[in-house]
Amino acid sequence: MNKQKVTKDVALKPEENVEESITTDAVGKEAGQQNVGKKLEIEVDVETLQVELEQLKEDVEEHKEKYLRAMAEVENTRRRAENDVSSARKFAVESFAGETLSVRDSLELAAGIVISAEDSDVIDKMKEGLDLTLKQLDNVFAKFGIEPIEPELGEKLDPERHQAMTVQESSDVEPNHVVTVVQKGYSIHDRLLRPAMVVVAKAVSPQAAETEAENT
Repeated sequence: MNKQKVTKDVALKPEENVEESITTDAVGKEAGQQNVGKKLEIEVDVETLQVELEQLKEDVEEHKEKYLRAMAEVENTRRRAENDVSSARKFAVESFAGETLSVRDSLELAAGIVISAEDSDVIDKMKEGLDLTLKQLDNVFAKFGIEPIEPELGEKLDPERHQAMTVQESSDVEPNHVVTVVQKGYSIHDRLLRPAMVVVAKAVSPQAAETEAENT
């Protein structure tokens, strides 16, 4: 009896193995399907991340360009402000300087008066005082960058610095060149305060040339 029972038990084992094998295969297939699903999900996530990464790169470049433009604008604003401050310092006395030019003109005219030997010592001292005042005024001008514009005879007319008061025929000076300085001009730090008033040469007319030739 015991032997049959053992045999029966042994005979049942293969069936149990078959069921277990079937169950294992089903579980494996299910697990495989789950792994495939996860793999697909991972692939989809990678693609999404790549798209988001590219978008982030574009955003970074855009913000970088905006930052660089903003920095350039700040630098330009700073330079403009520095130039404005520098110009304000340089030309703060421009209006005052313009008003003092006529004072110097008057002093120069007074100092240029020829004094005869019959004049008294008082006039001599007055002229000496005028010369000293002119010298002091010129020192002040130099301190603040005020320089005279006094073209020489034969210098070409410069519309930026000279103003032609009239024209004069001349055989010695080329046309459109300075014959005489009527009044000196002035500049402050290379900026024009007042142009020099000049007489400009023009070509001698044929009639005048003939007359001059006859006289010589």
